[in-house]
Amino acid sequence: MRRTCIMLFLVASISSARAEAPAELLETPKLPVIAAPASEELDGALDRGIAYLLGKQNADGSWGSARRTKGLNIYAPVPGAHQAFRAAVTSLCLSALCEAERFADRKDERITQSIDRGQVWLFEHLPHVRRATPDAIYNVWTHGYSLTALVYLAERKPDDAALQAKVRELIAQQLDLLGRYETVDGGWGYYDFEVGAKRPTCDSTSFVSGAILTAMHDLKRLDIEPPAPLVKRAMDSLHRQRRPDFAYLYGEQFQFRTGVDINDPGGSLGRSQCCNIAMRLWGDETVTDPIMRAWLDRLFARNGWLSIGRKRPVPHESWFLVAGYFYYFGHYYAALCVEALPAAERPEYQAHLARTLLDLQEKDGSWWDYPFYDYHQPYGTAFALMSLYRCRAAK
Repeated sequence: MRRTCIMLFLVASISSARAEAPAELLETPKLPVIAAPASEELDGALDRGIAYLLGKQNADGSWGSARRTKGLNIYAPVPGAHQAFRAAVTSLCLSALCEAERFADRKDERITQSIDRGQVWLFEHLPHVRRATPDAIYNVWTHGYSLTALVYLAERKPDDAALQAKVRELIAQQLDLLGRYETVDGGWGYYDFEVGAKRPTCDSTSFVSGAILTAMHDLKRLDIEPPAPLVKRAMDSLHRQRRPDFAYLYGEQFQFRTGVDINDPGGSLGRSQCCNIAMRLWGDETVTDPIMRAWLDRLFARNGWLSIGRKRPVPHESWFLVAGYFYYFGHYYAALCVEALPAAERPEYQAHLARTLLDLQEKDGSWWDYPFYDYHQPYGTAFALMSLYRCRAAK
């Protein structure tokens, strides 16, 4: 009984400590004042990135493939893992091109035709994406990112009744699958090395749950509400993984090892943006504007910590155990955080975000952060484009 009381006290203390961030934990270096890139430079980079995606699209309308392997490849049991990777990356590219179609100063038939081809592929293949093996659950990325892509596709043709019906059918299926592949404690992860049960027994991973919650919120644009219990359990999981300084644990497996490098602010630079915007969108009032600004300040003032991991071939080999594939992921969700701030507070962060990404564009117009079969350039470019659109929109 005494042991039970002690444990209850500890849990209550941890929950209380996570409820509010002390001001000293949010102190960050002051960002230097920089000039926003000229609109010509920004638009030129966007045009090159869009051209890259158009030229990289597969003949069947998708993006990415299992080709371009290297000596060390991410565990990806065939064919299920690559079906999931390709569908998730195709969803990201479609979202990026749908945004390009909106922001274009003139109608570009190449973009329209590319989206139409990608839509055909996604509608055909999305319903068949499932868990690859008991331990590899990469399909959760597909179920999440496809929700946003489907919303964009529906918004392109609001008067097309057949398209609207198909989109809603696919969204319902993806939500059902997210319910089926939810971890036993709520939220989502992409490995289950412990049991491999029908209901995943893995620890939920903060950035996966944050990305999926953000995508679920996009459904509100179509007046679709995802299952409330599914949302609440994922939010509860993120609450459990949030430190007092709003760094987020890598996953729930670290709940009693919160001080490991990967969970420190330097290790969370690519995660906190995603988790903060997800919780903010779903009504968590503790994610205040000062919290958002503090983490944007950290991202840009300490960007080198995140960038050191960029293009390294071994996951988590960098400082703070950062993996390269957090780089453009983190900046995309940072762009969403900037978008959520009051309009007067955005320009400073838009300037830093744009300058950071423009300086990293490759000669072929792409952006990439981790060598990942033949998926890395399409997903990196999609993330970078969607980040830069949010720098251009306020001009």
